[in-house]
Amino acid sequence: MLRRKKRWFGLLLSAVVFCLTACSITASDPPVSQNGDAAEADTALSSKSEGELYAETTPSAPEDITVGTQAQRGFLNDNTLHTKEYGDIHYSSYIPESYDGSEAYALFITLPGWEGLYFQGVGANMVEDFGTEAPKYNDKMIVLSTQLDDWGETSADMTIALTEYFLAHYNINPEKVYLHGMSGGGETGSLVMGKRPELYAAYLATSTQWDGDLEILAQARTPVYLTIGEDDGYYGSDSLKQAYQTLHSLYAEQGLSEAEIDEILVLDVKEQHYFSERGYTDQHIGGQAFAHDETIMGWLFSK
Repeated sequence: MLRRKKRWFGLLLSAVVFCLTACSITASDPPVSQNGDAAEADTALSSKSEGELYAETTPSAPEDITVGTQAQRGFLNDNTLHTKEYGDIHYSSYIPESYDGSEAYALFITLPGWEGLYFQGVGANMVEDFGTEAPKYNDKMIVLSTQLDDWGETSADMTIALTEYFLAHYNINPEKVYLHGMSGGGETGSLVMGKRPELYAAYLATSTQWDGDLEILAQARTPVYLTIGEDDGYYGSDSLKQAYQTLHSLYAEQGLSEAEIDEILVLDVKEQHYFSERGYTDQHIGGQAFAHDETIMGWLFSK
């Protein structure tokens, strides 16, 4: 019980600092809009009715989804997928205006950290920049930022259910489905990789630890990029280093060459100067900088 309390306190402290830092940074940065006009994004969306919003973001209205009405940074918040198995799955969505269902689009799902869980409030997930940065790499990509309930098995199953739903009900290119997890969301993402890695073209884990089944991941050979600060203030870097070593060994046992392993497995541990140059003193909070790193994000969407 004491360990759990310490964990929650640590997450709370990180969340408070993260939110304060993120707010100070994003306040001066223009939001990514669906039509590329950052200044008009929220105004244009918020002035329309729920029906008008939905008509612009999807060609049909699946009965399983309740569409949100709040716009933030070019995303529509508090969409809800109703499922029998897992209850309600909440998420924010960015669907390009060009999407009409006639052409297969890519899909990117980002799993925010503890500060973005649903109990934190609608739109709390939007303090992270991974979702808003993603359209810069592919203008024909649907982006979902989740607001799940925890960082464990339940949220991993919800992530899989959400992915499968979009694959079944939207015109998605199954070879262009990407997953990302930050902090606690990265723990969830690693569990997803230990359950259904074949659903995804690649996975990016940032400022987190690894909890998932690496042997299942190794069988699927889903490309994975692991990045964290050497002295991450919450997780440290040992967990991702160990995950890398274990997965590397599994691939070597399969007979893959070093070049082949390097194509599907990357460990990128950053020193303090990386964060300091980007205005961060805390390496865990500084994980926000990875969203703006073209090498990291470019690797993900190149797969």
